[in-house]
Amino acid sequence: MSIDWSTDIAIANLADEPALSDELGSIIERIEDSGDPPHIVLDFHEVTYVNSSNIAQLLRMRKLLEEHSRRLVLCSATDEVMSVLVVTGLNKVFYFAPDTLTAIASVQIQDAPASD
Repeated sequence: MSIDWSTDIAIANLADEPALSDELGSIIERIEDSGDPPHIVLDFHEVTYVNSSNIAQLLRMRKLLEEHSRRLVLCSATDEVMSVLVVTGLNKVFYFAPDTLTAIASVQIQDAPASD
């Protein structure tokens, strides 16, 4: 997994299991240890399957970020991953983007100060 961790947005390129659980756990730890975590973009283009533990980790991550008014965006989700999220109804819970650049742009637009 590679993570580009900045003060505003962290981008994680996730791998398939068994690494996925460890990667999500590591990101959760970094969020918990940070007083002011960044928005998180998770790139799922290499992930072919998510299990119930992965889903629980994603929900925990989302909750932690919302406590800090931060956003979690899932991008480049494969058809297999999206089918699991649709079946579980989580496609209505998470923010999705077709690719990393669109995900970053959506966070920047949401985070931009309102103009007068």
